[in-house]
Amino acid sequence: MENIILVLATRNRGKSREIKEFLSEFPIDIKDLNDFGPIPEVKEDENSFDENAYKKASFTAKVLGFPALADDSGLEVEALGGAPGVFSARYAGPDATDEENNRKLLESLKGVTNRRARFVCVLSLAVPSGPALTYEAFCEGQILESPRGENGFGYDPVFYYEPLGKTFGEMTLDEKSRVSHRGQALAELKSEFEKVLVWLKRRLDEEKIMRGAADICRH
Repeated sequence: MENIILVLATRNRGKSREIKEFLSEFPIDIKDLNDFGPIPEVKEDENSFDENAYKKASFTAKVLGFPALADDSGLEVEALGGAPGVFSARYAGPDATDEENNRKLLESLKGVTNRRARFVCVLSLAVPSGPALTYEAFCEGQILESPRGENGFGYDPVFYYEPLGKTFGEMTLDEKSRVSHRGQALAELKSEFEKVLVWLKRRLDEEKIMRGAADICRH
């Protein structure tokens, strides 16, 4: 039987590398949006990580015709009322770089003693016909007053994880994968992935039958 193709609904190579590492032992061919031609951008305009993740996964699956895994993740800072939240990737503007987002965050927290924050990750795995599986996880930490570390991406250099005494930007990929919000959500997905493969195969077989029936009706 041919391996199932799973598309990661992202062009972020750092994110793709983390996810591919987690699922490398399973009989699937993992691709991301960089492996395909241009497709329309999904507007992440929903009010929750859950809704944004599903929107990205469902849209990508429908456009490309393969199961798609999307994550929506971000940083929630207690003293900022949960901001930047779903706007984490564009906190400093629509095309903001990681450095610009981090700079705005640190400026927003200047003089603030409560530095508590958490990373949130929601994974959505959708098939082209629409149904999806959802996984969610959190990681608690503190925002430092200046960046530390060159690894990772996003807010990793300013997010301090006390149990390891490091920022995410100072961790190896293996260390980060074990404790991060995305790592925990992926670990849950990985622990159930044999069942997920059965679910995917059943859904894809159903879609094939439905397409065949639709073709017969047209003729």
